[in-house]
Amino acid sequence: MSRKAVQGSTGRAREPGPDPVQVPVPVDAGAVGPADPDQVDAVPAFWRLAVYGLQHVLAFYAGAVVMPLLVAQGIGMPADDIGMLVNASLLTCGLATLLQSVGLPGIGIRLPVVQGTSTTAVPSLVSVGLAAGGAKAGLPTVFGAVIAAGLALFVIAPFFSRLVRFFPPLVTGTIVTIVGITLLAVAARQVGGGDPSQRTFGSPVHLGLAGVTLLVILLLHKFSRGFLATVAVLLGLVAGTVVAALAGETDFSGIGGSAWLGVTAPLHYGAPRFEITAVLSIVLVMIIIAVESIGQFFAVGRIVGREVDGRQVTRALRADGLATVIAGLLNSFPSTVYSQNIGLIGLTRVKSRWIVAASGVIMMVLGMVPKVGAVVAAMPASVLGGATIVLFSTIAVVGVQILVQADLGDQRNTILVAASVGVGFLPTAFPQFADQMPGRQLHALFESGIILGTLTAVLLNLFFHHLRLPGHRKRAARSIDPPEDYMQHEEQLESTIPSTSDEAS
Repeated sequence: MSRKAVQGSTGRAREPGPDPVQVPVPVDAGAVGPADPDQVDAVPAFWRLAVYGLQHVLAFYAGAVVMPLLVAQGIGMPADDIGMLVNASLLTCGLATLLQSVGLPGIGIRLPVVQGTSTTAVPSLVSVGLAAGGAKAGLPTVFGAVIAAGLALFVIAPFFSRLVRFFPPLVTGTIVTIVGITLLAVAARQVGGGDPSQRTFGSPVHLGLAGVTLLVILLLHKFSRGFLATVAVLLGLVAGTVVAALAGETDFSGIGGSAWLGVTAPLHYGAPRFEITAVLSIVLVMIIIAVESIGQFFAVGRIVGREVDGRQVTRALRADGLATVIAGLLNSFPSTVYSQNIGLIGLTRVKSRWIVAASGVIMMVLGMVPKVGAVVAAMPASVLGGATIVLFSTIAVVGVQILVQADLGDQRNTILVAASVGVGFLPTAFPQFADQMPGRQLHALFESGIILGTLTAVLLNLFFHHLRLPGHRKRAARSIDPPEDYMQHEEQLESTIPSTSDEAS
């Protein structure tokens, strides 16, 4: 193993030790309080794993099924096959979550990271599928490109570990804040009923159901402690769904028409086709997704109190790459980190990675048993919105907490945060900007405020804190100290490096 120096939680360089053996630590009741330093590896009791895991799945479910629906509808898949793609997506999301949270040797970040299919890839996947003939005829090319892109990310993952130094708290906090702010638009749409084109969107009924869910969550946090407080989101969703059922606002008709078993054979649509243009298109999208994911890996690490270094970034991206390869083989699409589950961890302070692993198992069951998935899908969007409006706001709050560690008294840091948040908000305010962009990659870039804001924060950090003009070349050639200590480092350099006039004398 390389003994290359890595940055610690304070950003200071240190020598990494050997890759620690991750051994599950059993605990009696599964209560994983915030003061427990081993809570990430703690293994709660089985029933707690099931309850907390289900809570993660309910927070994740709506986003996970939307992506395959968008791709299937975009390339013109028949209705019978859309359900098959949704089931395959749930199955592969579960496998990807297990790869990240449990891991294999050299693969997986081993933190509570929930993986789902990435909506960022939708425009490129639809374009590739339509160019290859559309519908079933286009899927072998789509899955061939997904498999190749996953392999490419797996191979180049170590390169991304060198980018860790460019993600100080200033950048990480900005990214996490942007994630929370941009996702609030999704929560607002869910509160209104899910589909703005519907006549009932934003009706008092939808707002009332979201309000009931939110009220239950708030009351549980106010009047309960311990376990009840940590499952407030789950109980809020259950209460909201019961009220919706009593009001006749829940549609359970899909349960009767769903099969008990829905496992799809690998490469169901034929052998994958590897067309160069299609592969390059999806590889570029995977690189964009990887940059976004790095910021979210740091966010998870800070919430659970674990330092994320270059080796963990490499392992995490390898898991992303391997999960994407498996997804292509099992008729699904690229995966990425799901932000709503980061918010759930921040809200509940339940940090065990084995709970997230349990959610991965539940996802796989939902993918193989469509009838169970139909029960979850019967939950009204407005009920889900009552929970996500808290979860997504929690992400923004976590971002602010991280930003507190940065020196916002420095005007350059202030303008970095302001510009990044502002640019990241553009696609949320006017998604039509993406339609004006030439090329699928620029379209995908301007369609996601998270990616646009992430790239802005990273580039501005390079511009303000790493780029040196020719007159400062000597100073730039020296090693850069931890980003959070940058100002102190710069002051030290000012006092130790002779000025131009001093050198001339």
